[in-house]
Amino acid sequence: MSSILQVEGGHPLRGEITVRGAKNFVPKAMVASLLADTPSELYNVPLIRDTDVVSDLLSLHGVQIDFDQDRGTLRMDPSNVKIASRSDIDTLAGASRIPILFCGPLLHQLGEAFIPELGGCAIGGRPIDFHLETLRKFGAIVDKQPDGVHIKRPASGLHGAIIELPFPSVGATEQTLLTAVRNEGITTLKGAAIEPEILDLINVLQKMGAIISVDTDRTIRIEGVAKLSGYRHTALPDRIEAASWAAAALATQGDIYVRGAHQPDMTTFLNTFRKVGGAFDIDTDGIRFYHPGEPLHSIALETAVHPGFMTDWQQPLVVALTQAEGLSIVHETVYENRFGFTEALRKMGANIQVYRECLGGTPCRFGQKNYYHSAVISGPTRLYSADIVVPDLRGGFSHLIAALAASGTSTVSGIDVISRGYEHFTRKLHQLDARVRYLDA
Repeated sequence: MSSILQVEGGHPLRGEITVRGAKNFVPKAMVASLLADTPSELYNVPLIRDTDVVSDLLSLHGVQIDFDQDRGTLRMDPSNVKIASRSDIDTLAGASRIPILFCGPLLHQLGEAFIPELGGCAIGGRPIDFHLETLRKFGAIVDKQPDGVHIKRPASGLHGAIIELPFPSVGATEQTLLTAVRNEGITTLKGAAIEPEILDLINVLQKMGAIISVDTDRTIRIEGVAKLSGYRHTALPDRIEAASWAAAALATQGDIYVRGAHQPDMTTFLNTFRKVGGAFDIDTDGIRFYHPGEPLHSIALETAVHPGFMTDWQQPLVVALTQAEGLSIVHETVYENRFGFTEALRKMGANIQVYRECLGGTPCRFGQKNYYHSAVISGPTRLYSADIVVPDLRGGFSHLIAALAASGTSTVSGIDVISRGYEHFTRKLHQLDARVRYLDA
């Protein structure tokens, strides 16, 4: 399939689409199946590239995978876990950062793990140092080599530890959970991430036999157990995809019913959506997002870890803010390089300026580090068609929204990056009467 999409903009998106399981949860739940001695079943699984990558990585390690794509049902049998070749792992690793999370389960099951260079979106530093330091605290032997990192379990096994994160890192929290559940003794994780996807991963691990408690001060305690069994679990819906379609409805003056959208996980987004001037109706099956026909309002916004405004919600909402009256200010506090996508928006006519200063209510960790991590959006401005190259997953979908809202016909190259986190997104665009088609490469 071509990676170039032609988009005829200026037409409201109207209709219904469905979101399935969260990209930020499903691959981690798949990795958790490695910890068990019996098969696991995961439901509501989306057909996205990250699911394919983790399926392939699990298969390389001897896990039998059965995926009913139509029903979204995934069965994983770890009965014959084995060591995979470094070259095979390296071939897959460039498409995802998930391999680092294989460390704990593989150390418990096989006594060793190998992690090559990792891929992922270029939105800011996401170093693996926290992961490796955590594994060292558990007693693992970490050997950095030219082709990657080789990690071994000592003869005495892995043990509990006190881990304190300087920032509530989702990845470091997942690493701690996926390793500590089978360590000897108790692990205390301070400063943990508590996103809904993390809590759902804890639900999965508890179903497997883990003992985990979450305190109100971001402290997670894990009592290690000797063995875990397989699980049956339905993945929580993808709140990022739901919000992305909501922003698309706002930017194109459309009306989209997102079946599967879940209000409790989107409370902060819904409040912001309403402040901007968007409207929504909630029922038991999903949320209808629509532009009510009145002018949109400018806002001041800061991203933050949960329960704050999610960093992955920021980029699609910025596109909608180009159509709001007045000056909107957005302060990014989670990733330092998340405003690179605005360059393409400026070429399309948006009035966006980025700044090194913290333009929010509270100085953040990037304030003295010379990063462009604040933006001022002046609107409303008419967007015009352009030739766009997708920079990363969320920025790419935001560019797609801009093309749908713009006057004229745009070409969006590298569109396949979006398939990492948005299931059947071109099919959904057609369901919403978008005028898009793939071009011959």
